[in-house]
Amino acid sequence: MNNLFDFADACLHQTDIDEKLRLTAEAWQLYQQGELQFDSSSEPKGIEHVRFPEKPELLAPRYMARRKLGSPEGVQAFYHALAHIEFIAIYLAWDILYRFRGLPDKFYQDWLQVAQEEAIHFNLIRTHLRKLGIDYGDLPAHQGLWEHAQDTAGDVLARLTIIPRCMEARGLDVTPGMIEKIAKLKDTEGVQILKRILEDEKQHVAFGSEWFNQQCQKRQLQPEATFKTLILKYYKNNKPKVPFNIEMRLQAGFTENELAWLEDQ
Repeated sequence: MNNLFDFADACLHQTDIDEKLRLTAEAWQLYQQGELQFDSSSEPKGIEHVRFPEKPELLAPRYMARRKLGSPEGVQAFYHALAHIEFIAIYLAWDILYRFRGLPDKFYQDWLQVAQEEAIHFNLIRTHLRKLGIDYGDLPAHQGLWEHAQDTAGDVLARLTIIPRCMEARGLDVTPGMIEKIAKLKDTEGVQILKRILEDEKQHVAFGSEWFNQQCQKRQLQPEATFKTLILKYYKNNKPKVPFNIEMRLQAGFTENELAWLEDQ
């Protein structure tokens, strides 16, 4: 197998976690060697055909137990939730390049890079989680992230708005505070993992901003107005909540006008 879309199909439509990680690494290696093909000859399957592992059990966010970092169980729950976010992020990266065809090769190269980096993040957290005595899948996880993918499966511009420029951008806002809390627990390894994730996520959001603007230009749409319209249409709580990491969001391609609008709550 040496076609990007065949790799995407395989990653999205089977349930074995380790096989998914192996395929992601293999696709990235082939790309690095200049051997990965980007031609698309088949239509993507509907998003309803995407398959997930039997574990973790997926619950609506309101049914998720809330635990604080002050107990070992709370620390386990924190890293398990983080592992789940990174695991779903692998799906999100593969799905955006699988579902939306006819775009420049650079689009697919960028999101393959995201898939590879999300897989690295997941592996780092899963290894750390195992040192804490549990594995990914041992606790329930929330299903909200993938619902955003389902909602935006018909429009790449909506997907770019809601996943990298909304949900993933939230990581830029909240991860610095998470790093501070983990540092207080003297969890040096956890701090380093979170710092790695934060830096990579900034680039992922920047990819989202770049391709969002490219799509707006292609459709002759005003980007800032389009961002507002799509957030209000697809983000279920109207707008992401303050506070925002203004510095990192600017570095990741947000405009000052977009951020001023987000902060006006």
